[in-house]
Amino acid sequence: MAVSYMTQEGYKKLLEEVAHLENVKRPEISKQIAEARDKGDLSENAEYDAAKEAQGLLEAKISQLKGLIARARLIDESQISTDSVQIMNKVTIKNTKNNQTMVYTLVAESEANLKEGKIAVSTPIGKGLLGKKVGDTVDIKVPSGIMSFEIMNISI
Repeated sequence: MAVSYMTQEGYKKLLEEVAHLENVKRPEISKQIAEARDKGDLSENAEYDAAKEAQGLLEAKISQLKGLIARARLIDESQISTDSVQIMNKVTIKNTKNNQTMVYTLVAESEANLKEGKIAVSTPIGKGLLGKKVGDTVDIKVPSGIMSFEIMNISI
C-alpha cells in the first residue's frame, strides 16, 4: 500500500469525517432500513433497496477513509525548508508564455483543493516543481501540451 503524506490538519479532518460517518450517517441509514423493512414485502420495496445501497456506499467510504488514515504519515512542518520545492511549500510560479503568476501550495493527494490553491504533489505540475529552486525554469508536460514556468518564490 502506498504511503499517504499529510499535515496534522488534514489528518484531523479525516478522523472527524470518519467519526461523523460512523456516529451520524450510519445510524441514520440503519433507521431508514428499519423503517423500510417495517413496510412489508422486501422483494418489491424500493425504499429498502435504496437504503441498503446507501448503506453499502457509506461502508465503502468509511473503509476507504480508514485505509487512508492507516497509511498516513504526518509531515513535521518544522522540518520543511524553502531551499527547493517540496511538499507543504507555497510556490509562486510565472507562466513564461503569458506572464501570468500563480501561487500553489503542494500538498498530499488527500488534501488537494484547487479552489484553495492546493495542488497534489502527484499532479503533473506538482511533480514538475518538486526539487526545483527559485529562478529555475521548468517545462511540464500537461494534457494540453507543454507549459513552461519560472519559479519566483518558495515559502512555507
